Amino acid sequence: MLADTKIILEKARRKNYAVAHFNINNLEIVQGVVAAAVKLKAPIILATSEGALNYAGMNYLYSIAKTASELHQIPIALHLDHGKNLKAIRQAINLGYSSVMIDASHEKFERNVRLTKKVVRWAHRKGVSVEAELGTIGGTEDLVSARKIIYTNPEKAREFIDRTGCDFLAVAIGTSHGAYKFKGTAKLRIDLLKEIKNRTKIPLVLHGASGVPKNVVKMAERYGANLKGVQGVPDQQISLAVKNGINKINTDTDLRIAFDAAVRNFLKGNPKDFDPRHILAPARDLIQKVAEQRIILFGSVKKG
Repeated sequence: MLADTKIILEKARRKNYAVAHFNINNLEIVQGVVAAAVKLKAPIILATSEGALNYAGMNYLYSIAKTASELHQIPIALHLDHGKNLKAIRQAINLGYSSVMIDASHEKFERNVRLTKKVVRWAHRKGVSVEAELGTIGGTEDLVSARKIIYTNPEKAREFIDRTGCDFLAVAIGTSHGAYKFKGTAKLRIDLLKEIKNRTKIPLVLHGASGVPKNVVKMAERYGANLKGVQGVPDQQISLAVKNGINKINTDTDLRIAFDAAVRNFLKGNPKDFDPRHILAPARDLIQKVAEQRIILFGSVKKG
């Protein structure tokens, strides 16, 4: 059965590591990230964005994730990422997701509190945990977009948690969605993270934290991708964030680029092959390698 996200993340908070959250869109992505977690004996969180649900359907993705959790001994949770549509959030809660995110970070503080409290009430009745967000991160990915970063206020974070009862909180400390995160070198506000950590007692989440690995980008570009200007969060910055209180880190962009690079590579070298199994298997394998690197970086090896 699907694992309890809150239990997974509370353990990570106590022992000071981060659990990998991987966004999924299809079977091959699930197989790749799960294979990585099984190999490294790590807990993972599979996540569906509203864009992924529009593409594949909630029931399909739920069934794939649930099957993966039943096939393996490691903790595998299923999370609704960046939930803005209340109908979709309720559907995920009723279907049996491990956790849901209510993303009202674009709203004014009081409305964010009201919407989050409503979702917490719905979810906790069903034993489902809730992620909320305070502050906004920049960039664009899937159906999520923000023009600028609004850093999380530590004192407001404590008030927000106390008033809403959310189980974990996504914070804005300088990350950005998508592959085009920064114009210069990324530098996260670790000082701000420390303040938030000192004032809160729940797991903290980092969105927009993909590394955009250079070797995978080069591979995609070698076979036709135009990824000029892509920039991720350096591993050193991620390590500092984990050391100072981040317990869940979301990864989506890295998986997309890996998928793209492997498919381009195969098609270039095998122009006569039109078997989707042959085309997609290398994507699954490269996604596993990328996921393994993330899990190791987050410190969750053998924590499952």
